[in-house]
Amino acid sequence: QVQLVESGGGLVRTGGSLRLSCVASGLTLSTLAMGWFRQAPGKEREFVAAISWSGSSTYSADSVKGRVTISRDNAKNTMYLQMNSLKPEDTAVYYCVADLSRINRDPRYVRYWGQGTQVTVSS
Repeated sequence: QVQLVESGGGLVRTGGSLRLSCVASGLTLSTLAMGWFRQAPGKEREFVAAISWSGSSTYSADSVKGRVTISRDNAKNTMYLQMNSLKPEDTAVYYCVADLSRINRDPRYVRYWGQGTQVTVSS
């Protein structure tokens, strides 16, 4: 069973930065594709970014492209999401996800989920 634990969320002002971390256990991280989703109040869960098991391939949602960097350190079983130029519309609970294959942008088809970490961007 894969366990994913996020950290790094918090309150930041518009234009600020945050780095989210996700530590995985239960399976060797290098066998998993990983990514991030988010869910704002009253909205559906949406894809943010994902990274292949090797780290050689990344992709992100248009809404965050150019403002986020996803990376991973398999030796530390940890994935990161560096978020810059944050906007109030980035306010959401951010979820770390993992799967044995490429992360699907549809959350219904993603196997493993963390509990989430709150990110709040004030205007």
